[in-house]
Amino acid sequence: MTMSDQPAYEVLALRYATTYLHRPRRENFFPGMDLHDGEMPLDYYVWAVRGEGRCLLVDTGFGEEAAQTRNRILLHHPADLLRQAGIDPETITDVILTHLHYDHAGNLDRFPKARFHLQESEMRFATGRHMCHSCLRAPFECRDVTEAVKIVFDGRMVFHDGDAEIFPGIEVFRMGGHSDGLQVVRVATARGKVLLASDAFHFNENRTRRAPFPIVYHVGEMLEGFIRCEELVGGDADLLIPGHDPDVRLRWPILSADLPDVVRLDLHPLKRTLKK
Repeated sequence: MTMSDQPAYEVLALRYATTYLHRPRRENFFPGMDLHDGEMPLDYYVWAVRGEGRCLLVDTGFGEEAAQTRNRILLHHPADLLRQAGIDPETITDVILTHLHYDHAGNLDRFPKARFHLQESEMRFATGRHMCHSCLRAPFECRDVTEAVKIVFDGRMVFHDGDAEIFPGIEVFRMGGHSDGLQVVRVATARGKVLLASDAFHFNENRTRRAPFPIVYHVGEMLEGFIRCEELVGGDADLLIPGHDPDVRLRWPILSADLPDVVRLDLHPLKRTLKK
């Protein structure tokens, strides 16, 4: 297949929630890191991929109940924001779940016609003995995991064991680290293969300083994941999309003037970063 024959998808990052501004930096890095303190809020995204006659969603976000329980600011319900971007949730045929944490795998019932793609190791992790430990189960919501199990019994869950091609130009790669079955998504676009890193690194600074986010199942896998993500884009940092960095909304062009929380990742960023 020549470059001209490669699929070229449109990729949207949809910011649906955020934290309060006073979130301290120390909450975003592994204890013991020599980092000055200050404010460092998290943003929350889902990602939409459309083109080549299909429309996929990467992760499903959370809703009002989780926002109240977790003390987060829900800016838009993810399903409503999708509609504003011209995507009907009920027409989405495939959803890739990067992992089953509450902020990535809520609202599953809003996508009744979709097949869901998940690493089998993530389902084992979220339903197995490790959930007996409060620190490991804290990022999960029982209702979300239970809904995922229902989808299995509905015959709509597609399990992957490691790296896989979902469709031409859309691939998943198991990273682990943050959660046992965390997977990232690489999407072919007109500007190159964009890597939706999800929680392989929450902020670009986690990756560039090799400073892990403190919610982590396997520190070694998280650190090796930084390196693998870089390798998957040939070292081009502009193709790496962190999972929770507010910089994403500021660096990429907005979809339209009335949707400032939706940006086009398939277009070149408004400002360039250094290669790393």
